[in-house]
Amino acid sequence: MRIRIFAVAALLCAWLAPGAIGSALAADPVLKIGSTPTGVPFTFLDTKTNTIQGIMVDLITAVGKDAGFAVEIEPMQFSTLIPALTSNKIDLIAAAMFATAARREVIDFTDTVYTYGEGLVVPKADGKDYVALEDLKGKTVGAQVGTAFVDPLQKSGLFPEVKIYDTIPDILRDVNAGRIGAGFADYPIAAYNLAQGGFPEARLVKSYKPSIVGSVALGLRKGDPVLAKLNASLAKLQADGTVKKILAKWGLE
Repeated sequence: MRIRIFAVAALLCAWLAPGAIGSALAADPVLKIGSTPTGVPFTFLDTKTNTIQGIMVDLITAVGKDAGFAVEIEPMQFSTLIPALTSNKIDLIAAAMFATAARREVIDFTDTVYTYGEGLVVPKADGKDYVALEDLKGKTVGAQVGTAFVDPLQKSGLFPEVKIYDTIPDILRDVNAGRIGAGFADYPIAAYNLAQGGFPEARLVKSYKPSIVGSVALGLRKGDPVLAKLNASLAKLQADGTVKKILAKWGLE
């Protein structure tokens, strides 16, 4: 009896330990994928189907099909994705998340899916052609919690206040209403939201040159052996044009 108890305990420890997806694939081919409902076109809540859709959902579904697993999308706020991954509440992250050096200290990332920088959004009444971060000195600005843009903005010393928002539409709403002088957000997400026409008094500054450029990738727990399999599938989907088709479907090149 004692030997049986120890064996069960050992199996549980192996299952719960970081890096356990490799064995999970063999035992349970459905992986929980953390994603966000507000990162259109990368991820968003489709109110017609009440499901998370977008580039990263299409991508992880295609990767799973090639690598031999199905996906179950778990919607959650961007700032909770990494804690959910490290506490084993989810198996992978598929969202508009930069693979930054700081994040790489906590989790691993696959090869790059897409690269971009921050977009600058200002009230339409502000017609200045901003080029650099320094051009906005003295303004109250906004950024999304948990993103790679917050820390550089706060440490720049250029702004009296950097307001932190839960979502990018929240930032655009305050820019649109003139409550902040500028908002910084993922360029493709900001552009997509503005193109829908819901923020008519805000504009994307086309002359602005991003200073915080990063690469979006899939996130997984440190040391998980499934990384090689994910990268192999990504490379295959890049080579056969699948990734390009997914990006084009959602308006990105």
